[in-house]
Amino acid sequence: MKRLKEISLGNWILIGMILGLIVGLVLNFYVTNTFIKDIILIDNVFYLGGNLFIKLMKMLVVPLVFCSIIVGVTSISDIRKLGTIGGRTIGIYLITTALAVTIALTIAGIIHPGAGLHMTGLADPSNVTTNVTLTNTILDMIPDNPINSLASGDMLPVIIFAILVGIILAKLREKTETINNVFNEGNKIMMEMTMIVMKFAPIGVFCLMAKTFATLGFDGLLPLSKYIICVLLGLVIQTFIVYPTLLVVFTRLSPIKFFKKFYSVMLFAFSSSTSNATIPINLEKLSELGVSQDISSFTIPLGATINMDGTAIMQGVAVMFAAQAYGMDLGMTALLTVIFTAVMASIGTAGVPSVGIITLNMVFASIGLPTDAIAIILGIDHILDMFRTAVNVTGDAICTIIVSFKNKSIDLDIFNGKKQPEIVL
Repeated sequence: MKRLKEISLGNWILIGMILGLIVGLVLNFYVTNTFIKDIILIDNVFYLGGNLFIKLMKMLVVPLVFCSIIVGVTSISDIRKLGTIGGRTIGIYLITTALAVTIALTIAGIIHPGAGLHMTGLADPSNVTTNVTLTNTILDMIPDNPINSLASGDMLPVIIFAILVGIILAKLREKTETINNVFNEGNKIMMEMTMIVMKFAPIGVFCLMAKTFATLGFDGLLPLSKYIICVLLGLVIQTFIVYPTLLVVFTRLSPIKFFKKFYSVMLFAFSSSTSNATIPINLEKLSELGVSQDISSFTIPLGATINMDGTAIMQGVAVMFAAQAYGMDLGMTALLTVIFTAVMASIGTAGVPSVGIITLNMVFASIGLPTDAIAIILGIDHILDMFRTAVNVTGDAICTIIVSFKNKSIDLDIFNGKKQPEIVL
């Protein structure tokens, strides 16, 4: 029992994921009793265990994001510094997303995942929806009713409203000391609640993995193997080439040390398929890496909403897959439109499972591709969503470290393992 208690939460999550994978595959290939497999285990035990954990995590997201952003913005004494941090953060997020979709288009253009399908029903290319989409995206950032946005979990308006509240509180300071204390104490309450909920993570991860592989197996992946290869290759390049390169170029910090400490967050993101649910442990891990909470409490919730590099890679590959299947030769204008639209789509993408499929309609419409092609890849989206979510949260963390380094808000001795981080509750 003593040895079991010494196992870290990250390792317990890894154990839960591996056991869930094994149990799922055993049920898929060797258990034929549908009552036991489908009704008892998949539809009840695994469904309840996995979704209960996800709902607990979602329960934390809105109040945690709202309080943490307000506290993070308020803690920045110089409002002009906030503008610098916000500008750098958004700039890096948009650049990495543009790089991601460009990589995806290049890979799919080389491998040709949609070649040979010979689908029909191609519409004429059109860029007419791009400006409308951009306009609506900008307008949707401002909440008509902040309370309604909080209640419905509409994250981007919540973030905008929280930033505005934080700026006002930072400006008024001692005049609003009471409400400042309310948000600070509320943030501590949500962090403590997060630590309690996270104790159930290994069980939730086990149930999610078991249900996924018990229903999907490997046979469902075979017909779209080239599409899968393109997406996974793009995700690997983004994670292990683009991000480490950015980290080294802008900070001179070791990517190896980062991945050694961050892998547990990637595993959790992989198993949960939701960037929002990963916010709490992402914030905790960045603190262990020496990043100031003043920065991370602002950049991570923001990144979970607007930084969707993994989703952008999927959308880029999906566009090329559909275009090749319909025999459409995309020109440079269409490709640039895809890049721009995918970046804009990522801004309005909520950090919840499989939402990239929804915003994929927007990207398809930007160049006139029939949305019927989306149904072809829908069946395998969940397993790929797990991979791209891990990429999304990794991108959030890398960008946060870069912004922290540029603003001298990271303890390099902690990052390099020369001293232990202080635990703040």
